[in-house]
Amino acid sequence: MSIIGVGVPMNVKGILRAGAALWLLGALTAPVSAQQEQAAEQVAQRATAEDIVVIGTLERLKQPVSSGALGEKSILDTPYSVTLVDKDEIARRQATSVGQIFINDPGVFSYASPGTTNWWGTQIRGLGVRNYYIDDVPLVLYWGSDFPLESVETVQALKGLTGFMYGFGAPGGAILYQTKRPTAQPLLTTELGYRNPGVRYGHIDAGGPVGDGRLGYRLNLAGEQGKAYSKAGVNRWVGSLALDYAITPDLRWHATATHEASKLEHEPFHFYWARYQGTVLPEPTYDYDNLNVDNSYYRTRTTSVATGLDWDLADDWTAKLNYGYTRKNHQSNKMFAYMLNRAGDYQGYAYNFAETDQAHFGQGMVQGKVETGPIRHELVAGVALHRTLSDFGALTSYWNNDFNGNIYQPQRFLVTRDLDFSTAGSPSDQRQTALFVSDTLHFGSQWQAIIGARHTKYKLLDLDGDPTVDSGYRTTATTPTFALIHKPAEYISLYGSYVESMEGGTRVGGEYANAGEVLDATISKQYEGGAKYDHGGVSLTAAAFRVERANQIINEREGRRYLTQDGLNIYKGVEFTGAYRVNDDLRLGVGTLYLDPTIDKVSAGNEALRGHIPAEASRWQWLANAEYQVPWVEGLRLHGNIRYFGRGPVADDNQLYVPSRVVANAGFQYSTSIAGRRADITGNINNLFNRKYWSFSSVGEARNASLSVKFYW
Repeated sequence: MSIIGVGVPMNVKGILRAGAALWLLGALTAPVSAQQEQAAEQVAQRATAEDIVVIGTLERLKQPVSSGALGEKSILDTPYSVTLVDKDEIARRQATSVGQIFINDPGVFSYASPGTTNWWGTQIRGLGVRNYYIDDVPLVLYWGSDFPLESVETVQALKGLTGFMYGFGAPGGAILYQTKRPTAQPLLTTELGYRNPGVRYGHIDAGGPVGDGRLGYRLNLAGEQGKAYSKAGVNRWVGSLALDYAITPDLRWHATATHEASKLEHEPFHFYWARYQGTVLPEPTYDYDNLNVDNSYYRTRTTSVATGLDWDLADDWTAKLNYGYTRKNHQSNKMFAYMLNRAGDYQGYAYNFAETDQAHFGQGMVQGKVETGPIRHELVAGVALHRTLSDFGALTSYWNNDFNGNIYQPQRFLVTRDLDFSTAGSPSDQRQTALFVSDTLHFGSQWQAIIGARHTKYKLLDLDGDPTVDSGYRTTATTPTFALIHKPAEYISLYGSYVESMEGGTRVGGEYANAGEVLDATISKQYEGGAKYDHGGVSLTAAAFRVERANQIINEREGRRYLTQDGLNIYKGVEFTGAYRVNDDLRLGVGTLYLDPTIDKVSAGNEALRGHIPAEASRWQWLANAEYQVPWVEGLRLHGNIRYFGRGPVADDNQLYVPSRVVANAGFQYSTSIAGRRADITGNINNLFNRKYWSFSSVGEARNASLSVKFYW
């Protein structure tokens, strides 16, 4: 198995013998030169049966993506904005967080730096993301760390409302992880890496057919340990297994399982700004030793399991039956701080709690094509059952002002009390039963219309430890979607879409005085119009959108913070990304997001907030990136990006803003042969110029580097 640049698994020998002209190199289509064909033949001579080779590019907008109740469609035929990042791009940039994965997408942003716990930090178009799916199974990931990337094939960002496609959910969009699948040919890679100043990591990826080839497997084992740039202690272990079995030529069984155990020690404080006096932030410092408590930690155990059957019923008709289970356990000895003034003084809070979140998900879906006269229909229909159990140790949780300090001085506080991580406090039980149907109508080759609806029965049981006591509520909603797509050519898509989504009741987190209270379900709406183009080495996407969502306001009374519902947040804006292949060696990309968010329709007590920007929403994001294959050094590829993060208010009152910043990253990947084995040597530098900055919750990511070598056996 070998990699040159970035690509996808394929039978290289067979393809090269047939004279294939494409090398998969990132995201765009490009012609193949004679030099590239000659290089491909050289690689084939030393390749195994299934290599990953790069010659040219794959047209990224023509790649299929999972669209929930819409079935599987190409990005070009999806009437919403979608970004897909594959494992090779993740590996090339050595990404470890959602923010790094989508660094080249201006619409996706995370203020949670690598080496810290992702605490409500990911945004899409200014709205917090609360919908995460692992192989289409829901998992609570918007707080308490990200999903392990070692077991991931692709990560997809679906922007906007997901109610029709995936059921009840917040309107910030969705992050969807697709785990690695068995390979058609034997695969074995080993990787060893280092991230300064002291994190060491390793990864084994193995797969292939078993016996007569009807059974396939994919095994990933990985771990990392040491001190991160933030002085946090990293200790993380991951294992995953995927199986496929062809019961008959038309009936296939598949199963995946991933488990991660992680303990992040003495990470930097998570800052709040509600008590800040002044309008200018303190000077940021990267002396992380002053920004943590030595014996603090955050421990998680994450499990995701899925299985299902895929059945080819007839030509153009398929059926899928899937079941999944996810579980995440949190044990928090995490430290928070209220920043007080420009001098850097703060009030420190210890937050101790435990929570276990579980989800069961079952879905049956049929997808097929029929014709009625001149109209061709793509039909999708199904039923879904979803149950989420959350057990929060509210009775044993601890939130208290245990220490104070200054960010420029050492913090000597240590936690000495006994910690109780039992979770018999305030369990809740959310249940969804849904029926969905959609029809994509093709009027000739240039026009498509999409009509769909999901009917959901939603039930929230707040049991308070007693299964006979139901203090929750029930509701029923039908969330529609409508879209019109015009394709004047196969590589151009012009679309308009409308979708609604119901957001289930939100349980207030433990850092608020009204912890455990359940806020009512709400309905959000999204309007979007856009264009997509992917042809001749040029890839363009543009969209104008408007999202309406019920607002949540943080009020502070008598020194305590309360989370309540009030008003309507309106997020409208425009988004653009573009990429251009200058020649066989050079690709350039740009992107921008302009957001015009406002708070409207607030109650009498909060009229001062009308017209303000919602908390943590930045008006501007822009970026540029480049990839360069060095022609005079065979196998060497350089990449880099620069991104501008616009300033944004820390709260709805707009009194205090986090300043804008520009951050640059750079890296390389060198494919060569070591001891007769194909190897990739990869290195990256994040925050290349060591720009000091604040995010909405912490100081930024100081300059740090990583280096790894990956062998293909």
